[in-house]
Amino acid sequence: MALRLLVSLVVVALASASGVHHHRPHHAPAYRPAPSYHPRPSYHKPAPSYKAAGDPACSINNTKTWCLEDEEYPTYEVKAAVDAHFKKVWSLYADVVDLNTELSVERPNTLEEETYLCPSETSYVKPLRAINTEGKWRVIINNIEAHYKTLTQTTRIEECLTSGDACPLVPECYETKCLQKSIYHRFLVYDAYDQYFPFAVETFKLPASCACLLGAYTIDH
Repeated sequence: MALRLLVSLVVVALASASGVHHHRPHHAPAYRPAPSYHPRPSYHKPAPSYKAAGDPACSINNTKTWCLEDEEYPTYEVKAAVDAHFKKVWSLYADVVDLNTELSVERPNTLEEETYLCPSETSYVKPLRAINTEGKWRVIINNIEAHYKTLTQTTRIEECLTSGDACPLVPECYETKCLQKSIYHRFLVYDAYDQYFPFAVETFKLPASCACLLGAYTIDH
């Protein structure tokens, strides 16, 4: 009897020493760190100015400050913008045309009786692009049909053929020189980067006449 009691006490003591306990499994709540914030890159860059974007293709191998032909002329975009703002565009267009008609569009009836001291070439042009007085290429509104009307802008130019040379019809005993003279002309232009009203009236410097500079005096013709 004493032996059984001793054995029982030893078993209990060993069990207590082993520290064996039966616990239900405990699942700690999953911890997820807060997501870090990474702003998305912006793909919308500020629209570059026309000059920064480069000269138009029509300026390549072109010594003039205007283009009469332009394969990249945005006819569709210009027409859509004119249709969207027709009343305001027409008001600007009418103002520009009225100011320029008498000086630039009216052609003389005859040139036979006129004498030119310097050779020159006169033409009436409808530029599609030109460099304004700020040195920037601009799209000029020309040959655009909208609301059953055609918007055109014609100007008269006269270019000296021998600018800087002596006036050929003046005796050599006089100190003379052919001089290219210019005029400031206003055109209605289209600016694709203006999202609110992509039209404006800007100023352009164009050749207007060829004069003969005689010493300190200038003989215009």
